[in-house]
Amino acid sequence: MIPTFVITLREGVEASLIVGIIAAFLVKEGRRDAIRQMWIGVTIAIALCVGVAVILEVVGQELPQRQQEGLETIVSLIAVSAVTYMIVWMRRHARGIKATLEGEAASALAAGSTMALVGMAFLAVLREGLETSVFLLSAFQNSTDTPAASAGAVLGLLAAVAIGIGLYRGGVRINLAKFFKLTGVVLVFVAAGLLATAAHTAHEAGWINGLQGQAVDLSWLVQPGTISGSLLTGMLGLQPRPTVIEAAVYVLYAVPMLLYVLWPDRFRRRRRSPRVSRSQGAPAGTPA
Repeated sequence: MIPTFVITLREGVEASLIVGIIAAFLVKEGRRDAIRQMWIGVTIAIALCVGVAVILEVVGQELPQRQQEGLETIVSLIAVSAVTYMIVWMRRHARGIKATLEGEAASALAAGSTMALVGMAFLAVLREGLETSVFLLSAFQNSTDTPAASAGAVLGLLAAVAIGIGLYRGGVRINLAKFFKLTGVVLVFVAAGLLATAAHTAHEAGWINGLQGQAVDLSWLVQPGTISGSLLTGMLGLQPRPTVIEAAVYVLYAVPMLLYVLWPDRFRRRRRSPRVSRSQGAPAGTPA
């Protein structure tokens, strides 16, 4: 439940933020007529994303067992790639994302193009929706409690819509940088778990046959059928008895990604500042 909640919450907030900023600019400029076009574009984007998810699920069910495992592996790898790109991009731009989006919207309006804003909303929802569809599909395939996973996805989406409406109306103030960092940490563990699952399904598909010995026994910690076991499996992607390849890909992904997400911003700025001072601080004509 928690992984699907975080997925739809994070992706939904990002899409809601973009749509809300565009809607606010259209209202400010007296172009309420374009808001209807924007919502039509958003609806089409959502329908396309749902269609892609349904097609992938139907195709997967029609395949023989080994091919199903292969498709699940591919979907999991695509989901991990999408969430990794999302984490890296947001880590770099979260602090100024609202100002950037407002600047792009203002530029589009200054050029007299409301269709550009409608296109921004459509593409934003389409991008976030496709990422969410693939990620949720992979999460559902690996979930042992489909109703709970479905409830988490719905609750996350509703919370994202509520936050988006609050941001649009100005009644909600959240630190987007901290929000995306916190959800980024959770998603790192979710993605690491999906990567370990991809290693397992790849073995079931006959693609990976080595390193299949048991790496560690975590059955004392991750107890199947218990609430704590479900939380550890759902949030952290831990399995009771992971194989060597599953444990290896989990650790090799989770450790560097966590360091990247949690590394303090002040160290990043401090590391870049000497180069800036050398390039900008020397007087004209002074040898470098």
